[in-house]
Amino acid sequence: MKRTRAQNIAYYLVPSVLSSCCFFLFTVIDGVFVGRGVGVDALGAINIALPFVMLVVSLNLLVTIGGVTIAAIRLGRGDTNGANQVFMHALSGIFMVAVLLCIAGMFFTGPLARLLGANDIYFTYVRDYLFWYSAFLIISEPGFLLQAFCRNDGSPRLVAASVIVSTAANVFLDWLFIFPLQQGVAGTAIATGISQTIGAVIMLSHFIRKKGALRFHLFTPDFAMWRKILLRGLPEMTAQFAMPVTTLCLNYTLLNSLGASAVNAYSIINYVSSCLFAAFWGISEGLQPLFGQSYGAKKENDLKYYFHAGVVINFSASVAIFVLLLFLGRVICGLFGADETIYNVIVDAMPKFAWSFIPISLTAIISAYLYSTKRTKESVIINVCRGLLFNSVIISVFPVLFGVAVVWFTAGIAEMLALIVAITLLKRSEKNGITFR
Repeated sequence: MKRTRAQNIAYYLVPSVLSSCCFFLFTVIDGVFVGRGVGVDALGAINIALPFVMLVVSLNLLVTIGGVTIAAIRLGRGDTNGANQVFMHALSGIFMVAVLLCIAGMFFTGPLARLLGANDIYFTYVRDYLFWYSAFLIISEPGFLLQAFCRNDGSPRLVAASVIVSTAANVFLDWLFIFPLQQGVAGTAIATGISQTIGAVIMLSHFIRKKGALRFHLFTPDFAMWRKILLRGLPEMTAQFAMPVTTLCLNYTLLNSLGASAVNAYSIINYVSSCLFAAFWGISEGLQPLFGQSYGAKKENDLKYYFHAGVVINFSASVAIFVLLLFLGRVICGLFGADETIYNVIVDAMPKFAWSFIPISLTAIISAYLYSTKRTKESVIINVCRGLLFNSVIISVFPVLFGVAVVWFTAGIAEMLALIVAITLLKRSEKNGITFR
């Protein structure tokens, strides 16, 4: 039975948001168990390692989003063979990326920990986490790509089921490795790797059982196709760079100006933020197949409907989340085992930081809409400004110019500037209507 547009949104968005939030819950769950079972310094260490984790995510999205964007448009045109070619090129590409990241994370762990800003307090924790996190990348990285293609191939519910199962496994394994087995920070990285492997195996069932249009098959490598995939994935990769850039710059600024207690407090704020950001990206990724298929079928009214729905949903969710966070500081601190000093820092900092969710939610939808409709250049500009320019400059420079009191506001200021750029480019690109190519 054919679904209405509202039913399509529910069909794709609910599993996408659920799976995206569960993915970031891996990090939050790690933080809760580490904070309670190892200590607050270990919690800060994982926050210091987070830019490397987000770099891994960003490079994954470079290939994954590039591939699914092209495949969705081809599926919308009825070109199943073309979509399968994209699928196999993306899968082989992500495997090569995973191998390189695995080597970097396992064999250059010490220098990498120092580069991320780990001092003597955090160094051992960061080194152990990076090593074991990297050890599983060859399996976990292709697993995330299979999730995205499975969603585009008509099985978003299987994706959600996979992530729920792997998240539940992560909860149990975190408890097992941190408390009974006493493996500390290394244990939480091992638990994450095993859990993500379970999720990847579940995703394989969709393709092995041939439930959709996409298939594993032999293919002739086409470097032009890899180039096209990387180009289309560039906007989302640069968007995801915003989080590690923000984290890295804030870690350095806080450590140099306010000390380790501020870094530890920010680690808790960052755990919460990453999970909430995931809801906005989940909505964007859930709409991506609908954007791409509508564009491929040249259905302009459907495109506008899905875009406006995404804006309303993300904006409403971001405002609601901001209001809730104003009243949940003590509850959040309690989950992570924070002491009174860190609690006071979080209660002061959370409102100043959390308003950044509102512009982020809108920028995410605009960016996904643009790259899904072959406006890669505009989306890249938005995300370069957001992820590489505004965040790094404002977070690093504003506290020097205006004092450390402004440091918690800097992320929101950067995100608001990025939203202004996004709205400007969107309006300019549709000045004469949507162009179908």
